Amino acid sequence: MPEVNDSRAKRNVAVLVAAQAVLGSQMPMIFVFGGLAGSMLAPNPCLATLPISMIVFGSMTTAPWISPLMQRRGRRLGFFAGALGGAVGAAIAAWGLMTGSFAMLLLGSYCTGIYMSAQGFYRFAATDTASERFRPKAISYVMAGGLLSAVFGPQLNKLVTDATALPLIGDMLPPIPFLGTYITVVALNLIGMFLFLLLDLPEGDRKDPPKVTPPPSRSRLELLRDPTILVAILVAMVAYALMNLVMTSTPLAVVGCGFTTNNANDIVSAHVVAMFAPSFFTGSLIVRFGVTWIMSLGLAVLGLAGVVALMGVDLSNFFVALALLGIGWNFSFIGATSLLTGSHASHERSKVQGLNDMMVFGCVTMASLASGGLMNCTGGSPVDGWSAVNFAMVPLLLLAAGALVWLTLLNRGGVGRG
Repeated sequence: MPEVNDSRAKRNVAVLVAAQAVLGSQMPMIFVFGGLAGSMLAPNPCLATLPISMIVFGSMTTAPWISPLMQRRGRRLGFFAGALGGAVGAAIAAWGLMTGSFAMLLLGSYCTGIYMSAQGFYRFAATDTASERFRPKAISYVMAGGLLSAVFGPQLNKLVTDATALPLIGDMLPPIPFLGTYITVVALNLIGMFLFLLLDLPEGDRKDPPKVTPPPSRSRLELLRDPTILVAILVAMVAYALMNLVMTSTPLAVVGCGFTTNNANDIVSAHVVAMFAPSFFTGSLIVRFGVTWIMSLGLAVLGLAGVVALMGVDLSNFFVALALLGIGWNFSFIGATSLLTGSHASHERSKVQGLNDMMVFGCVTMASLASGGLMNCTGGSPVDGWSAVNFAMVPLLLLAAGALVWLTLLNRGGVGRG
C-alpha cells in the first residue's frame, strides 16, 4: 500500500495548534470570571452563570450559518469571522462592566459565542487535507493546542483581572473587577486572527459549479436515523454538557467555599490542561483500541470526577475532580468527533458538522444555565449547590453509556455503520 503524504495536513495542524493556543486562551479566561461577573451584575443570583450560557447559546446559533459559510467560502473566512466576533463580544462585555449593565454583559457574551463556534471547527479543519489514518491524530494534535491556552489563559488572567494592571491604558480606566480580562481578550483576537493567513486549506465551493454533481445529501432527520451519527452526536452532547455544567459552577463553588479567585484560576487551569494534555496520545489510542472503547473510558472517567467532587470541598478535591473532568471530556469528545468524521459522505460534511455543533451547544447552553440554578438556588450553602451540580451528571452519563452499548450491539449484528 503506497505511503500517503500528509505534509500539507501537518502544516495546517501546526497553524491550528497555534491558533488554539493563542485565541483559545480567551475561553478559560472568560469562563473563570464570566460567572463571577454575572454574580456582580445579575439582579438574581440564580442568573449568575447566564453570561456563560449566552456564550454557548451564541455558539449554538452560529453553527448553522458558519458551517455553510466555510463550505462555500473556505475555512479561513469562517475563522476570521469567529475572531472578529470574539473581539467585538469582549469589547461589549467590557463596556457592560464599566456601565454596570448586565444586559450589555449578556450581549457581549453572545458575540463571544461566535468565536466559540468557529473554534469548534478547528478540529474538523485539521481533517480536510489529512489521510484517513492521520485524521484521528490530526484532531488530537489540534485539541492538544489547548494545553498551551490552559496554562497561558488563567495565568494571564491573574495579571490583567483589573484594568489598572494593563500597561499604557491602565491609568485611563477605573479599577473595575474583571475589566482587564475582557480588554485583554479583545487584543488576543485581533492579534491571533492573522495566524489564519498561514493555512493551506481548500478554498470552498465559491460560485463555480462542481465538475461532478454530488449525490443528494440526506436530510437532517435522515442523518439522525444513522446509528453512528446519532450516537456520535449524543456522546459529544453529553461529554461537553457535563464538562460545562461542572466547570461553570467551579469558580462559584471555590470562592463560595472560602478560597480565592486565584485558587479558582489555578483549578480551572489544571482542568483545561487535563482537557487537552491527553490529546497527544488520544488519537493513537483510538487507532489502537477503537473509538468505542475510548469513548466508554471517557464516560467512566467523567463519572469518577463526580464521585471525587462529592467526597469533599477541599482544594485537593476541586483539583482532582476538575482534572478527571478534563480527561473524561477529552476521551469522550475526541472519540465522538473521530466517529462522526467517518460516518458521512464528503458532500454531507457541512450539514453534519453544523448539525452536530448546533445540537452539542444547544445541550451545553441548557447545562450552563442549569449550573447557576443548581449552584446558587439549591440547598442553603455552596456545598449543597456543588453537590447538586455533581449529582446532576448521573442521568446523562447513563444515557450516553446506554447509547454506546446500543451501537456496539448493532455493529456486532452488522447494522451500524461505525
